Amino acid sequence: MNLPIRPRRNRQSAAIRDLVRETDLTPGHLIYPLFLQEGEANTPIDAMPGCQRWCVRDLVKEAGEAHALGVPAVVLFPRIPDELKTRGAEECHHDAGLVPRAIRALKAAHPTLTVITDVALDPYNSDGHDGLVSDDGRILNDETIEVLCRQALCHARAGADIVAPSDMMDGRVAALRAALDGAGHTGVSIMSYTAKYASAYYGPFRGALDSAPKAGDKKTYQMDPANAREALREAALDEAEGADILMVKPAGPYLDIIARLRAASTLPIAAYQVSGEYLMIKAAAASGWLDEEKVMLESLLGIRRAGADMILTYFARRVAEKMA
Repeated sequence: MNLPIRPRRNRQSAAIRDLVRETDLTPGHLIYPLFLQEGEANTPIDAMPGCQRWCVRDLVKEAGEAHALGVPAVVLFPRIPDELKTRGAEECHHDAGLVPRAIRALKAAHPTLTVITDVALDPYNSDGHDGLVSDDGRILNDETIEVLCRQALCHARAGADIVAPSDMMDGRVAALRAALDGAGHTGVSIMSYTAKYASAYYGPFRGALDSAPKAGDKKTYQMDPANAREALREAALDEAEGADILMVKPAGPYLDIIARLRAASTLPIAAYQVSGEYLMIKAAAASGWLDEEKVMLESLLGIRRAGADMILTYFARRVAEKMA
């Protein structure tokens, strides 16, 4: 006699569903991106409801509260005053600059919090690009890497645990590893933006930092959204050059890329649920079309299911509060 196959037996109660669940999501899987600015006030970000640019004092408080809820790490993104932006992005490696001051304050107040810093020139570059720009409009690869190394060393001296190069210059992971090790910062990890796509989902983020390109676009260094095999090539290069963690950005529209990198590498995989993904959920929920909390959790679970070990998400604190 042929007995019917009944997968529903493993779904019949909450207890059984918990026992057979394949993927978990906890605050410990999340990294909290935080925007910061100079001064003593905080500024709400209109295009990212629920997010704001923090002064250093309140950034430390917000990060500490999220950490107390179980979020293990934050990543910092500065809004630099226009008068400090230059074509050479010199402010990015100023030891008394905004990011180094924030790192020192965070590590002093919360020693067990992991502090990650963005390594790229677009917040500091008067041209608004991740790299230095030549007089004829080209993005200069090797010259940019020299500045990125100074920036990473500045962050390491301040106490950063992980530097995250988001610039997509060729060869920058090897150069950063050599610079960090040569200066004695062998314990500072590199979370490489391995597959960072030239995505339309970044708009709210660029508005938050006032870091949009003044001319042209970022397609000569960020990846073509049509390409998947290229991500494997980038991952192999970053791994060989000494990356400790590989990142895919954006996350939701690129779940296939997360899965491909997970299958191809034994390194931890990070994924960034970017500002556009966040805003779509917030906007749909504000219109009453979606249940924000349920979609928030489902979107993050999907990113974990695809193979991400850690997720950068603006929902990090909210998720931690939900699970407390």
